[in-house]
Amino acid sequence: MTNKKCSACKDGIEAPFEFSMAFQPIVDIETETIFAYEALVRGPNDESAYSILSQVTEENMYSFDQSCRIKAIETAAKIGLLEKKALLSINFLPNAIYTPAACIRATLEVAEKTDFPLDRLIFEITETEKVKDTASLKNIVEEYKKQGFQTAIDDFGSGFAGLNLLSEFQPDIIKVDMELIRDIDKKDVNKILLGSIITVCQSLNITIIAEGIETVEEMTTLKNMGIKLHQGYLYAKPAFEALPDPVYPKSS
Repeated sequence: MTNKKCSACKDGIEAPFEFSMAFQPIVDIETETIFAYEALVRGPNDESAYSILSQVTEENMYSFDQSCRIKAIETAAKIGLLEKKALLSINFLPNAIYTPAACIRATLEVAEKTDFPLDRLIFEITETEKVKDTASLKNIVEEYKKQGFQTAIDDFGSGFAGLNLLSEFQPDIIKVDMELIRDIDKKDVNKILLGSIITVCQSLNITIIAEGIETVEEMTTLKNMGIKLHQGYLYAKPAFEALPDPVYPKSS
């Protein structure tokens, strides 16, 4: 940690380049309600996430991560998420956090400014970014829980950490990677692997979200396995600076 990096909290956060957000619902298929909206980075004119993420460097990672939180909360509040019962889920880069209690200041300030309740925020740890310091990440999760945020591990089962992260700390939520979900109705091995994840999460009182769902057959299989929180194109595609209403297909 350097003084230069930590001084950003005091000096104010400036986005390193222009970007905006799209939003995709996470639905409860049992109650047919929206559990949360995930904020997904986009270019200022709805360009792809890659066009933005490819500009992130080690030098601008901190300011980008902080700016994403601010943009997600401000945009969600502006387009009416507070009028819904849904939570807001925001991705964050664990390697961009230096001192958790200090680095959360900008988030707390924008939440206060927009009257956004802290217990309606979920922060997703992106598992596909290799975590450099697991102990630091554990401190981040503990600090976020103190603040009233929920935490999630995104893309669970595809990246660098997997079960090793769960041995260090327990998030509120894990989001099962879409590669494990894809064609799960046809893949017995994937069903067995997902069944093991379900058993672990039930024992640890962790909520599971299945992401990347595209077919009714996938939906039905997941529902029969006991997973009720779903995200994917089957229900709604991300909408640029808007909160799309999902559809709820009937089981096959």
